[in-house]
Amino acid sequence: MTRSRVACPAMLAAVLLLWSTATPAVAAEAPAAVEADMKAMLAAIQANALDAFVARGDAAFKSGMTRQLLEAVSGQLAARLKQGYNATFLGQLNQQGYTVYLWKLSFDDKKDDYLVKMAVKDGRVGGFWVQ
Repeated sequence: MTRSRVACPAMLAAVLLLWSTATPAVAAEAPAAVEADMKAMLAAIQANALDAFVARGDAAFKSGMTRQLLEAVSGQLAARLKQGYNATFLGQLNQQGYTVYLWKLSFDDKKDDYLVKMAVKDGRVGGFWVQ
């Protein structure tokens, strides 16, 4: 009975060690066009440029985005974006027919990070959220 109690944790530790070293993690990358669109939209937020922000959007995105909404987001993020930022791709989800790309947005000022979510379908942006 004592032997099985010792053997199980040792076997579990060996399996975990083997699993963790078997294949190194490979950093995922967003498609280049999607990454370029996300960066262009962040630049549009920084510049408070509505036409540039909606340029990559589908019809519903363009009609739903208002100058007031962009001004609110730009007011919160423009200064921090101007100081410098890094967008780290986290992965993607399939949701309601869209591919939703996720990035961690960290800033050079070392304050709070944000999550950027960009929903894409047929090469057009259907949603863009900074949380």
